[in-house]
Amino acid sequence: QVQLAESGGGLVQAGGSLRLSCATSGGTFSTYAMGWFRQPPGKEREFVAGISRDGMYTSYADSAKGRFTISRDNAKGTVYLQMNSLKPEDTAVYYCAARPSIPGAVPREYNYWGSGTRVTASS
Repeated sequence: QVQLAESGGGLVQAGGSLRLSCATSGGTFSTYAMGWFRQPPGKEREFVAGISRDGMYTSYADSAKGRFTISRDNAKGTVYLQMNSLKPEDTAVYYCAARPSIPGAVPREYNYWGSGTRVTASS
């Protein structure tokens, strides 16, 4: 059973940056594809970025391309989301998720979830 714990959220002005981390425990991290999702207030959870088990393949939502970067450190069992040029519409609770397969963009495809970290980008 993989356990996930996000950190790094907070309040930032529009145009600023944040780096989210997701630490894992209880499983073999390198066997899981990882994803970042977010849930804006009053909206459904949406895909942000995904990364393959070896870190060689990444994918992004259109809203994240060019501003966000997903990465992972298999030795540390941690996945990261570097977010630059934040906009008010990036305000959401951000979740990391794991699945023992290739990365995907659909939340129900993921087996394990963290409890989320809140990001607020003020205008």
